Amino acid sequence: MNSWLIGLKSLRYRALNSFLSILLLGFGLGLILVLLASRERFESTFTQNIKGIDMVVGAKGSPLQLILSSVYHIDAPTGNIPLQEFERLAKNPMVKKAIPLSYGDNYRGFRIVGTTVNYPQHYQTQLEKGQHFEKPFEVCIGAQVAKKAALKLGDTFASNHGLDQEGDSHDHQKFKVVGIYEPTGTIIDQLILTPLESIWLVHQHPEEHNHAGDHAHTEEPKEITAGLLSFSSPMATMMLPRKVNKNTSMQAALPAIEINRLFTLAKTATQLLTALGYLLMLLAAISVFTALYQSLQDEEPQLAFLRAIGASRMKILGLILAKGQLLGFAGFLLAMLLSQLALAVMSQFLESTYHYQVVLDLLNLTTLYLFLSTIFLATLASVGPAFKAYRLNISNTLAHA
Repeated sequence: MNSWLIGLKSLRYRALNSFLSILLLGFGLGLILVLLASRERFESTFTQNIKGIDMVVGAKGSPLQLILSSVYHIDAPTGNIPLQEFERLAKNPMVKKAIPLSYGDNYRGFRIVGTTVNYPQHYQTQLEKGQHFEKPFEVCIGAQVAKKAALKLGDTFASNHGLDQEGDSHDHQKFKVVGIYEPTGTIIDQLILTPLESIWLVHQHPEEHNHAGDHAHTEEPKEITAGLLSFSSPMATMMLPRKVNKNTSMQAALPAIEINRLFTLAKTATQLLTALGYLLMLLAAISVFTALYQSLQDEEPQLAFLRAIGASRMKILGLILAKGQLLGFAGFLLAMLLSQLALAVMSQFLESTYHYQVVLDLLNLTTLYLFLSTIFLATLASVGPAFKAYRLNISNTLAHA
């Protein structure tokens, strides 16, 4: 006698009750899977992009906005700062590395960032094709830019003003692709990098400079959008932010502190949703118990008959437990399907809105633990009905059948 096959037929006989139990379990477990997978991946991505960046300087405003716009490029910048002031800060003995960033234009939604080769090197980015940018209007593009914008070596394009595709086009000057970076899984994949001079030149009127290679095109003070700094001494974490905020026109923000604050805010909402998921799983366990208990009342004559023809008590016990485990397994499969759909929609939204390619994978140890926990919970919910079936009185049951 195959307990699994008999259990499956029994569940099909009471399809509505079985479906409700599976649905509750699937939604509860699916919510937990989505939250755990997205939280782990987002924390990993955010942490990876701030690695080695001890401080960010920019125009005064919101520190979190400065971090999001300068490190992750998913927000508008707080303004511009004088290049001279940033260079003075970069010469401080406690500063190990200083990377200037200047942005404000885009191509097909991908940000064009004026910087130095230290920026891609900070993320250990290697060129897949071509060479590093050197002259104004030469660009190196990230792997996602090359893929989504269909750009290749030697292609030229005009930028759009602003950070979305609706801005005015700077048709008077074209950028040229001279390099394509290998995929890194960092912010570099979504950026178009060029020398700082490119950003200054492209915002001039055509009559203000003779050609793209002319570096003496204006007497106005140069400005950048932000700067990324790495410290050479732990003492700098305590001293430099206060010095910058007090004695300069810039503001300093510490990425580790701001991102931890962001995680703390998000953690509360995540915990509430996780608690809701566990509540749904608890309700699902109660539903499994109820479904099995009700079905047992209808199936007592059949179970008594099985006992009469030779089935042991343990066989009947195993049959009821198998039914509970089948409900748990079906609920887990539904949860995997729902969570995969939810994560696919989430990934598509992030890629289309922020050009972030976030691969949210469910095949990990956490998923395995949840699967085992689900089967255990379903088995536990089956223990009561199974014990009742174990103690079934054959003669009384058959007499009243």
